[in-house]
Amino acid sequence: MSSKCVAVQALDVPPRTRPSYYPEPFRSLMAGRTKRPLGDLFGLTNFGVNITVVAPGAVSSLRHAHATQDEFVFVLSGTLILHTDDGETELQAGMCAGFKAGSGNAHRLMNKSGADAVYLEVGDRTPGDAVVYPDEDLLAERVHGGWVFKHKDGRGYD
Repeated sequence: MSSKCVAVQALDVPPRTRPSYYPEPFRSLMAGRTKRPLGDLFGLTNFGVNITVVAPGAVSSLRHAHATQDEFVFVLSGTLILHTDDGETELQAGMCAGFKAGSGNAHRLMNKSGADAVYLEVGDRTPGDAVVYPDEDLLAERVHGGWVFKHKDGRGYD
């Protein structure tokens, strides 16, 4: 009999042990966001899948754009505001959005409603990805499966 995971209730999966990989002062801005890694649970290595709950007043991430990673989100419940370089767009349950790698169009999701919102996010795991955060003094590089964060002038975060 196999001990591999075949199926789960997504919201029953334990949350990530580290709620955010951002350095401070950005990490604390992610309070109210809970990610549950689904892809890792099944041993997926080519792409990641998370189910994410965003509490009222919270955000999915800092506004960012990936150099080599495509991203896709699908809203399962609640209402989120998609904030991109083009402005704000309301996303309701059943709606989805995609972000092409290298487009430079920074994005994030914000919950301005009074109820939790839940969405599924999918992203590839292309090595050597770099992320720009246009609203913050922050850059990120994917190195050896982890993220290294720097100031825009190249200095590291402590």
